Amino acid sequence: MNDTTEMQEWESEIKAEDSLFSINFKEVWQYRDLLLMLVKRDYISTYKQTILGPIWFFVQPILTMIIYVILFGQIAKLSTDGAPQIVFYLSGITIWNYFSESLTKTSSVFRDNAAIFGKVYFPRLIMPLSIVVSALIKFGIQFTLFIAVVLYYTFIEHRIEPNVWVLATPFLLLLMSLFSLGLGMIFSSMTTKYKDLVFLLTFGIQLFMYATPVVYTMNSIPLKYQWLVKANPLTGIFECFRYAYLGSGSFHPGSLLYSTGVIIILLGFGVVIFNKVEKSFMDTV
Repeated sequence: MNDTTEMQEWESEIKAEDSLFSINFKEVWQYRDLLLMLVKRDYISTYKQTILGPIWFFVQPILTMIIYVILFGQIAKLSTDGAPQIVFYLSGITIWNYFSESLTKTSSVFRDNAAIFGKVYFPRLIMPLSIVVSALIKFGIQFTLFIAVVLYYTFIEHRIEPNVWVLATPFLLLLMSLFSLGLGMIFSSMTTKYKDLVFLLTFGIQLFMYATPVVYTMNSIPLKYQWLVKANPLTGIFECFRYAYLGSGSFHPGSLLYSTGVIIILLGFGVVIFNKVEKSFMDTV
């Protein structure tokens, strides 16, 4: 019998991460089946007992668009830079819904899933990632509606001119995903201890929409106030999206570079806080 004890090789090892910046992408990939299961669960639980089911994906943006056309287009008479009001407001609604839903659900991931976190181990990052992916499915359905409207106004009405910037759509979605993920992880980590932030976030998202060019254009804002809106990382994304599909607006590629830089920094900050809080959040949630 050998005196040397052979080390047993384990398939996986659960241990505390030493670095706050560390993300075990290999481990996250190993739990990809769990991520897909959570996405499926979210989809089924949301529409299982509804009459219209997934049709609500179309009903919501259509009704919202009609209200925006009446309030902001007909009553307030806000400028759309020459773009048809229907496709203009639908473009803002489509991408705002994705960001808003991802941020709202990600910001409460610790509180909403405390029971699961306390019983079984899996990479905690799986939860916010599943929320972002689930919201992406809803966006894909609403985006189909938007594309149908764009095709109508392009080839039948001949009132808009999409351009090569439509190829940047995946990158724009990635930026919004990372922004909602980073900001959501920050709020989720803070709400484990400060429950009042949940109410602040709900109110804050509503205000944040008006700080983002969802229902207005940059050209409709006085020059002395435009810098406030441009400081918003979402501004470059929304302006690029509208310019790509409608061919109108005041998009500048530099604003997209600014958005990318701010979002990367915010995501890094979110990862640090998330990694720090996940080790002890069960004591405060």
